[in-house]
Amino acid sequence: MSKNFGLGKSHSKIILMGEHSVVYGYPAIALPLHHIEVTCLIQPSEHALAISREDPLVTALHAALDYLKITDKAIRYEIQSTIPERRGMGSSAAIAIAGIRAVFDFYNAPLDKLVLEQLVNQAEIVAHTHPSGLDAKTCLSDKAIKLIRNVGFFELDLDLGAYLVIADTGIHGQTREAVELVKEKGDVALPLLAELGTLTEKVESALADKDLAMIGLAMNVAHDLLSQLGVSCSEADHLVQSARSAGAVGAKMSGGGLGGCVIALAKTQAEASAIAHKLREEGAINTWIESL
Repeated sequence: MSKNFGLGKSHSKIILMGEHSVVYGYPAIALPLHHIEVTCLIQPSEHALAISREDPLVTALHAALDYLKITDKAIRYEIQSTIPERRGMGSSAAIAIAGIRAVFDFYNAPLDKLVLEQLVNQAEIVAHTHPSGLDAKTCLSDKAIKLIRNVGFFELDLDLGAYLVIADTGIHGQTREAVELVKEKGDVALPLLAELGTLTEKVESALADKDLAMIGLAMNVAHDLLSQLGVSCSEADHLVQSARSAGAVGAKMSGGGLGGCVIALAKTQAEASAIAHKLREEGAINTWIESL
């Protein structure tokens, strides 16, 4: 029995540490961004939901409908999102999660977390071909998530009493191209990737110890290593330097690179606000502040 409408929500995510090195077996750590959200509204329609093999949201909606054995797919959807696309913030995963939750809510059906994750990953294959699952896992979690490829996911507790500033360069990230760039460097990239892996392990320990200075230092070094790998861009480099000059404990690019976002660590909300203001002055098209 369906209702007059169904609602589903999800939050976004950002990678703290481990970009690119995660592809080579080292850990990566991602953070949920609870205040950057997407909402999906499902309502009855006079027409069946169109089929699209290229739209992750439509794929997710059909996956949910098929799971529920709904043959009359006369629904329509509306999306409201504050998550920018192709910025490394899990937009496709978050929208898929919101859409699936909305379908299950519309049909008054209970939704198991494992089923939700499986359906989201179906949609993520459309969006990313070979998704790691990190976006879906983090957008489904209230905790930080560590991923080691071919090993699994691990939840990390966060209670730093600090703040993370996320700044959008305004440039679409190009993950596949960046991964190929690193691959083409061959053996030259290996020591840089190993050092990135070591830094991620240090940050995991520092998160547990609430050692902001260590986290900030690791972020700074990680950005410099990623720049050496060729996966940053001039806009990101400029914002990272601006954040450091404005008093950030540490700053780096986040995600696949060649665009996307930068992140900066701040001790207090006032410092985070000042950093965010400076980054907007220096060219960021949007900023957000998340408590850690």
